[in-house]
Formats: sequence, structure tokens, C-alpha cells
Amino acid sequence: MAIVISGARIVCPANRLDGEGDVVVEGERIREVLPPGEARPGPADTVIEGCGLVLAPGFVDLHVHLREPGFEHKETVATGAAAAVRGGFTSVCAMANTSPVNDSPGVTAFILSRAREAGLARVLPVAAVTRGLAGRELTDFRALAAAGAVALSDDGRPVADAALMRRALSLASEAGLVIASHCEEPRLSEGGAINEGAVSARLSVRGIPWAAESVAVARDAALCELTGARLHVCHVSTARSVEEIRAAKARGAPITAETAPHYFTLTENAVLEKGASAKMNPPLGTERDRRAVRAGLADGVIDAIATDHAPHTASDKEGGLEAAAFGVVGLETALSLGLQLVRDGVLTLPGLVAKMSVNPARIFGLPHAGIAPGAPADLVLFDPDQEVTVNAATFASKGRNTPFDGMALRGAVRWTMVAGCIVFGPPGNA
Repeated sequence: MAIVISGARIVCPANRLDGEGDVVVEGERIREVLPPGEARPGPADTVIEGCGLVLAPGFVDLHVHLREPGFEHKETVATGAAAAVRGGFTSVCAMANTSPVNDSPGVTAFILSRAREAGLARVLPVAAVTRGLAGRELTDFRALAAAGAVALSDDGRPVADAALMRRALSLASEAGLVIASHCEEPRLSEGGAINEGAVSARLSVRGIPWAAESVAVARDAALCELTGARLHVCHVSTARSVEEIRAAKARGAPITAETAPHYFTLTENAVLEKGASAKMNPPLGTERDRRAVRAGLADGVIDAIATDHAPHTASDKEGGLEAAAFGVVGLETALSLGLQLVRDGVLTLPGLVAKMSVNPARIFGLPHAGIAPGAPADLVLFDPDQEVTVNAATFASKGRNTPFDGMALRGAVRWTMVAGCIVFGPPGNA
């Protein structure tokens, strides 16, 4: 039995597809990609009508926090994977700040086993750079890679010791892994809750200066050039950081970068309305920062869109801005927010799909054949114009901590397919 997706707009930057057509899936792979109306389904085949919808390669998120092991009250691999497929993500890369920390092959194997049990999105572990995320002793990169880790990161904390970071980059390169760097100068950010500026002054809350991120970006970009090892910069949020990455790329450094939807959508003013729901690290910046992040997406300085999905309980966000935890959830709103970039002329639709699928896969060296005969059938079908109102209470994620709750957006996932199985959405006509 085959699944036939009929008449959708097929958008696949990897294979330079952008036009209507039919896709036939058989087993775990794509069997055929045909001009519209040429697929001939058999009597037992499932037909999904795609007219007016977009069929794209499944999205890849380089940066999520699934909390398991250790913080299952916030999220589990299963609930995080369920949120992922609702957002059109077929692969997500899970950060290492669990308990115990993913700094050993055993924890990596545990996360992979939980993902297999869930049977939803592909969950790809990102292992720690340093043991216990303590910033003192490097983990065994080769052993972690052999266990299934796809990258290395101490995300949530920086590797503050420059000499250790230099060594880590070199060893990661030898192990065939990329370091995804949480760029933060901790002595500058210490004690801060939101961006240092007009809003922090108005609320009498200690702020985090823009330099806390950008100084660290400049340091890591220099180490990337020094070692020749690949570096990926996480959650870019400031105008200066975009400038530093642009300059490093111009010098030929093997550096890539991601940003998150909240940084190209909101500014620090969101804190005035949303309070701790708009508290994240790095913090929301100024309108100048937001425009710079958008410009970086448009000209390719920022390679990928990742969510930095960080679920918390309601109590984690209580007690005022200074006491509340950093972080927002993002898997179930990323597509709608990304599509606003298309409507605003920042990206084309193929450009957005590239930032959410092809480019992330390339950055971490993940297999990603896109939409082509023989390719794995990891696909998302979405309506780019469907109006939706964000309702955090209905999220598949355990996390409800989003500044977008109640916001009217456009764009909705109809179904998501992983390895030929429909893991979200109706199995019949869409």
C-alpha cells in the first residue's frame, strides 16, 4: 500500500523543487515525484489531497531541551517529540542539560531508547562539551559520537575558559562533531534577568547587556578561525553578534549560526505585557536587534532557525522577573512565526524551508535527501494561510511558557510523516 500526496506545492530547496506535483510514498521512502495528476493510486492506497497546501521536507530543529532524564515533570522525550511533529519537525536535536547530564555514552543511549519507544520524531542527542557542564574537563567526544551524539554543546552555560574551548574545537573536529556554542560572558550577565536598557530601567530590574552575548561570539569566532574547526553559534539575538558572524564568514571562518523565532518576532517590550513568559536567555533585545537578526536571515549570515524549546512548569515562571526561569517553548509555533518572514518579504518560502530543514541538517552533518525518489519519507504538509490562535493549554508539550499565547497567527501543519508513517494529522484526506 502506498500513500499518495496529490496536487500540493512541493517546496524542496535541496532538489530545487518549487511547483505543484504528486509524491508517492511506499514503505519508509519516497517512491516517485511526479507532475500533477500523474500519480495513479491503487484501490488500497491512501490519497491525501494537497491542493492549496505546501509539501516540504520535514523540519530539523538543532536546539531543543527535552528535559529527560531528570526533569520529566517539565517535559519527556515522548511529549517533546509529540510537540515536534505537531510543529512539522521530523528531527530534533536534544541538548545535554539533563540530570544526569548527557556527558556519557550511557545517557546518550538512554535518550535514543526513549525516542524509539515514542515512535514520533527522530530525537538526536547533543552531548556535553564538558563533564557535568562544569566547564573544567572535556568529555570523551569519540565515545559520545560512537554512541549516537550528533553534536556537542554545554548550552545553558558557556565554556568560559578560552583555552579549554580552543582544545574542545580541535578535538571535536577530529571526532567529526560540531560544537554548538552558548555564547555568553557570565561575568557580564551575572544577576541579570532581561535586556539592559529602557525596559529594565523602567521595571527596576537588573539587565543583561548586549555585550554579554557579542563579546563571547567574537571570542569563539576567533577560536574558530584559529583552529579551523567548525563552530555553530546558538540563539543569535543581538545586532553586534550578527556583525561579528558576518565578519568572520567574510574572513573564511567555518562558522554557522541559528536564531529563534522570538528574536525575529519580539523585542524587549514584550516583557512589559507578557512578564516572565517573555524571559529567555539571551534576552529579547531592541528593535534594532530584531531588524539585524532579520537582515542576517535574509542575507545568509544566520543559516538556520531553531526553537530553543525550553519547557518549564507554571511555578518555574512565578515569583517575578528576577526569580523566574529563563526559557520559552517553541516547537508548536515556529512555522507560523517563520511564515510571517515570508509575508514580510524577509525570506521566500523556499528560503524559509531551507532555514528549517536543509540548512540545519547540513550544519550537524545529518542525512537529509529532501523530496526525491529513494529519499526517506520525512515530510510535512502545511497550509501557509490558515488562521490560528495560539492556545498554550492545547500544546502537546508539557510546557505552556510562551509569549505567543493568545496571538493570532497564520500557517498550520496539516500532517507530519516520519519514515513513511503519518505521526501527526489524519491518515486520510488532509
